[in-house]
Amino acid sequence: MFRAIGRWIKAVGYLLTGQVDSARRVLDTNPHVIRAKYDEVVREKVNRIQQFKQAVAGLIAQEESKAAKIKQLSNEVANLERLKAGALAKAKQTVAKLQAAGKSKEEVHHDESYKKCLAAFNDFSSTLTEKQDRIEELESDVADYEKTIGEHKVQLQQLLREVEKIRSEAADAVADVISAKQEKEIADTIAGIAEDGTAEELQSLRQMRQEVKAEARISKEMAGTHTRSQEAEFLEYARTSESTSEFDSLIGLAEEVEQPKESSESKSKESESALPE
Repeated sequence: MFRAIGRWIKAVGYLLTGQVDSARRVLDTNPHVIRAKYDEVVREKVNRIQQFKQAVAGLIAQEESKAAKIKQLSNEVANLERLKAGALAKAKQTVAKLQAAGKSKEEVHHDESYKKCLAAFNDFSSTLTEKQDRIEELESDVADYEKTIGEHKVQLQQLLREVEKIRSEAADAVADVISAKQEKEIADTIAGIAEDGTAEELQSLRQMRQEVKAEARISKEMAGTHTRSQEAEFLEYARTSESTSEFDSLIGLAEEVEQPKESSESKSKESESALPE
């Protein structure tokens, strides 16, 4: 018993599933639904393209920021190069003065002015090296950004072309579905299985036409016009027949009238009595 109930429940489920699938198919083949679905696909793709554009814009902003940093560091490097050259020139001047004063090399190295020039030169050199390394790193990043951004721009162009194709495909799909439905309705109408109501409407109009004609015929007969029409037809036929017979008689086409049998026999007897005995 429980198995039978279970099978019955499954059968009901299958029936409902089939009805839902059938209804869904009817909706899916509706031109308005197809258009709406294509529009939804286009909107989703456009939203993704917009997000993609924002991501690419972020990369471009990063590239521009790094490029600006490179420009700033390049200016700083140029300034450090000048400072380094100035420290070196100051050190040379200091050494020349100390040597002119008879200072030994060791005394020159211990001179305060010399130490300051050396410290400045070393500091400028180390800072210059750091900034140059940073510039090289940023330039590498900018090159990577340029390559990545270029590839993303190509992808964006492809996505935009794809959206245009989908829009064109949507118009073609709707037109194809409408055309196919019309062809099916025409074929079904010819086959007598149309369900669009036009066949029934045509049948109703034809039935109404026959009924109206029948009512007119009955009304005509009831009013006596039908009988008078028949009489007029018979009179016209008689007149035409008489005219035709008269014309045939005038041209020698009239049929000979058969003599009565009794007249022929009397003429035969008269001829016999006329013979001599």
